[in-house]
Amino acid sequence: MARPDKATAVAELADRFKSSSATVLTEYRGLSVAQLKELRRSLGEGATYAVVKNTLTKIAAKEAGIEGLDDLLVGPSALAFVDGDIVEAAKSLKTFAKENPALVIKGGYLDGAAISAEDVSKLAELESREVLLAKLAGAMNASMSQAAALFAAPLSQAARTVDALRVKVETEGPVQDAAAPAADEAPADEAPVAEADAPAAADEAPAAPEAEAEAPAAEATDES
Repeated sequence: MARPDKATAVAELADRFKSSSATVLTEYRGLSVAQLKELRRSLGEGATYAVVKNTLTKIAAKEAGIEGLDDLLVGPSALAFVDGDIVEAAKSLKTFAKENPALVIKGGYLDGAAISAEDVSKLAELESREVLLAKLAGAMNASMSQAAALFAAPLSQAARTVDALRVKVETEGPVQDAAAPAADEAPADEAPVAEADAPAAADEAPAAPEAEAEAPAAEATDES
C-alpha cells in the first residue's frame, strides 16, 4: 500500500474509532466471503464490520487516543464499529460465532476503556435498549394506572355520598326542618325557672303570724 493510501486508511480508521460508541475486535481466519457478508448483514445498521491491517489499526487507535488494543491486533483482524446499541451488536457477534466457530471475539473498546472477550459475552447476555425501554414504559404505565385508580376511587365514593344525601333531602325534606323541635322545647326550658321562683315568695308569706303572736302579749298586759 502506497504511503498516501496508508495515511488515508489511518485517518479513516481514526475517525471511525472516534465516532463509534464502541468497537469489537475479532479474528475472522477461516471465514469465507459469503460468511463475512452474512455477518455484516446480521449486524444490521447499528454496526459496520471491516477487515483491517494490524499495523495501520494500531496507528489509528493511537491517533484516536485509544489504548489497550495493541496486544489483541494479531492475526487476521476485523473490527465491528458500533454506532447503535452495543448490546445488540454483541448479541449478533456472539450468535454468529456460536454458529460459525471460525469467528473469534478477542475484545474491544467501550466507554474509554478496553474490554475483554468475556466482557463482550456478558454484554450479549444483557437485555437490549429497546427491551429495557419497553419494560420501563410498561412500569410507568402500570404506576400511572395505579395512581389513576387511587384518585378515581375517592371521587366515586364522594359522588355516591353526595347522591345519597340528595335522595335523603328529597324524601325527608330540607335539613333545616330538623331544628324545629328545638324551638318548641324552648318554653319548656324556661317554665321551671318561673316555678323555682314561686317557693321564694311562699317563704316570705309566714311573716304575718309573727304579728299575731305579739297580740296576746298586749292583751295580757291589759288584763293585769
